[in-house]
Amino acid sequence: MGVASAIILIIITLFLPPLGVFAVSGCGVDLFINICLTLLGYIPGHVHAFYLEWVYYDRREQAREGRHPASRAPGIYSDRVQSGGHGYGTIVQPTHP
Repeated sequence: MGVASAIILIIITLFLPPLGVFAVSGCGVDLFINICLTLLGYIPGHVHAFYLEWVYYDRREQAREGRHPASRAPGIYSDRVQSGGHGYGTIVQPTHP
């Protein structure tokens, strides 16, 4: 399912970059930036959209492996993209016997 959704997302982004960004990050600053970049030129919108998608899928794979990056990816404002679609979860306090 992950590979199929990534391929569909890439095809959508090829034709309309803001729609691909919306699918990954939702409605927020990253979407607004991508709309502005797409209006300024079609290529900058693509570069930004594919960068967001790459970070999203890379962080998602790292979270599946149990690794969480310590720093935020530069130029990305969406917490959903930064975490790879996963929340940070609940921190359980250790119990002492």
